[in-house]
Amino acid sequence: MQDSSFVQLFPQQASTFAWQVDALFGYLILVSLVFSVPIILALFYFSIRYREREKYAVPKEIHGSMVLETLWSIIPFFVSMSVFVTGAIVYFNQYTPPDDSMEIYVVGKQWMWKLQHSTGQREINELHVPAGRNIKLTMTTEDVLHSFYIPAFRTKADTVPGRYTYVWFNATTPGKYHLFCAEYCGLNHSGMIGTVYVMDPKDFDNWLSGNAGGETPVQVGKDLFENKLGCASCHAGGPQQRGAKLEGLFNTEVHLVGGGTAVADEDYIRNSILNPASQVVEGYQPIMPTFKGQVSEEQLNGLVAYIKSLSPNAAAAPAAPAAKKPDEKAPAGKKADEKEPAAK
Repeated sequence: MQDSSFVQLFPQQASTFAWQVDALFGYLILVSLVFSVPIILALFYFSIRYREREKYAVPKEIHGSMVLETLWSIIPFFVSMSVFVTGAIVYFNQYTPPDDSMEIYVVGKQWMWKLQHSTGQREINELHVPAGRNIKLTMTTEDVLHSFYIPAFRTKADTVPGRYTYVWFNATTPGKYHLFCAEYCGLNHSGMIGTVYVMDPKDFDNWLSGNAGGETPVQVGKDLFENKLGCASCHAGGPQQRGAKLEGLFNTEVHLVGGGTAVADEDYIRNSILNPASQVVEGYQPIMPTFKGQVSEEQLNGLVAYIKSLSPNAAAAPAAPAAKKPDEKAPAGKKADEKEPAAK
């Protein structure tokens, strides 16, 4: 977090692709100048050069130039396409997390950010991450649209009700950075703020040890799957199972009843829990009940994490010792044990 006595054009660059976003912004300004400056100059020139001098003078007829017309069509086309290509490269770099990323679950809620590490640590309006490590954010929301925005990282992604969105970053500089909600979300939208703490890897390990988590998302999901929701009675495997086999399911292509296929990613698993009859695996009947309204977003994250852990291509998170769960009513920018004031 930079303090300065003057207004900066750009925030501090504190992630590996912050410079890419700034370079793209600069390129867009350059392209805008390339298009606008010649037009403005030509407008002034033609206004003076071809102003009315003699009343009712017959202008000279111009039949045009194929070379000129071709050039002023082709050159702007390629300049415009260069904007699309460079923008697409930056976009896909930012929204395609590397396979070795450390996953953190984010849930937006009026008006706070709830975050959970794969090792179980929970945070409210604060995020601790190590410098130099790829961090993947798997995000959703409990209520309305929010937008997770860290200016110094040039990281911004909407959280959408009923689905997952993803973004990743690799923070380069230890320090404190602002976290905002950049999507108007109601009365206290301006107070939905927080802080990202980028730490030296050793300091981060010490923080993990001193802020030991409770159950990991995988452990939460396993308990729900095997005990509380009774999922294992249909998905336990064996020739008589009534539900699809879940071992090795994640990130594979499944064939659906009625034709068609789907990739069993996080969104597919989530949708199958909430709307089980929408995409039924071929060979099975749509007998699974919906769990919509019966599980929270954190429990859904746990179920998805557990089902992912049943596949060899999904990395399992290390276990963490138990600790207190923070109070979810902590207001933005305050510690979890403080009370949330009533909205005026």
